[in-house]
Amino acid sequence: MSTGIRQRSAAVAVDGAASPLSRESGHLGRSLHVKAPAGVRRDGLRVVVVGGGISGLLTSIRCVLAGHRVVLLERGPVPHPGATSFDQHRALRALVVGDRAATRRAAELHRRWRELDALLCDHLPGAGLYRRVGVLQALPPGLIPAAVATASAAGVPLRIVHPSAYPLIGFPRGSGAVFEPHAGTLLADRVLHAAARWLRHHPDAELRPGREAVAVDPDQAKVHLADGTTVPGDVVLVAAGPWTAALVDRPVALHRQTMVYLRPPTALAHAWAATPTAGGLGADGRAWLLPSVAGTLLKVSTDAVRREVTTLAGPDDDAGWAARVLAAGVVSDVDGYDVVRVKHCHYATAEGGDTGFVRVGPAAWARPASGPDGFRTAPQAADAVVAELAGEALVPSIRKDLR
Repeated sequence: MSTGIRQRSAAVAVDGAASPLSRESGHLGRSLHVKAPAGVRRDGLRVVVVGGGISGLLTSIRCVLAGHRVVLLERGPVPHPGATSFDQHRALRALVVGDRAATRRAAELHRRWRELDALLCDHLPGAGLYRRVGVLQALPPGLIPAAVATASAAGVPLRIVHPSAYPLIGFPRGSGAVFEPHAGTLLADRVLHAAARWLRHHPDAELRPGREAVAVDPDQAKVHLADGTTVPGDVVLVAAGPWTAALVDRPVALHRQTMVYLRPPTALAHAWAATPTAGGLGADGRAWLLPSVAGTLLKVSTDAVRREVTTLAGPDDDAGWAARVLAAGVVSDVDGYDVVRVKHCHYATAEGGDTGFVRVGPAAWARPASGPDGFRTAPQAADAVVAELAGEALVPSIRKDLR
């Protein structure tokens, strides 16, 4: 089947263009001149999305808002607790010290996520998915002026704080700190549930859980399933996280990182609820934490336990990796905390650091690499690929400098 989609570029870039959620849902599919199959509006496309994680769900929402019909395929339930994006919380910050352009692009995500919060929680007052508890970043004292200058030039509120104001957190010896008050925490699993709920109630979206994709035909816009059936569309968007590389021919490096979830002592629960997300922590400055907010556990990890792996499966030394995280000095007096859970998370990276959708055929795009910031940048990746479907101009790429 010929889709009539113009071959314009190898990759769909990601950045902060004018907000799609505040526009009317225009007929963005018209520029493609695709003949819609029976049962589909002639002014929209039938878009098959593979993957029910954050990229797949938000891209499906953007497609529906753009006037397309969406069929979302997921190997498990929607959302899938086994998805790499299924977690209690994720950090959302803007400051990239020394890089004003990257900081401006990251700051745009605050607005995007506030809009998504309003969209997804429209009927649930007070159920905010984005909690702006602020983000604290430990820095060598010599970098504090550069951080302030970067934030000022990018229009990002920032103030200098002293580590002694946060006695529960382990800072590198002699470090300073800056606080970004407009940043905070995304309640990740609640975001996924809210996005799935929104799609279930929309007449132009169809969720198909328990449908495992085993192959994608990027020329004919078809997805082949493990049960031997085929799902056709006008466009296929593959957003299966680290599993994407098994469906499309794009080289990526697979990474595994260990997270440790702690329950603070009862006497400190209130203090932790008022503590911001923080990075640059531990003895070596490579650790970070997300606080107990809105009923979540305290999550800690360090880049020192990030390793490249060859498979998503296989045995791992949970206790050994968790011990390294706890020994990193992220939390003061950590022996008084209960270890509730240890989790290995995965993400993929690509040469060049791109985290947007890449065109893999005349009728297919994929997000094979999303990097460690794949969750927070998912709205921009979704915006960019839907803009590409509409034939709109591409926008500059968001790269790994947004970490």
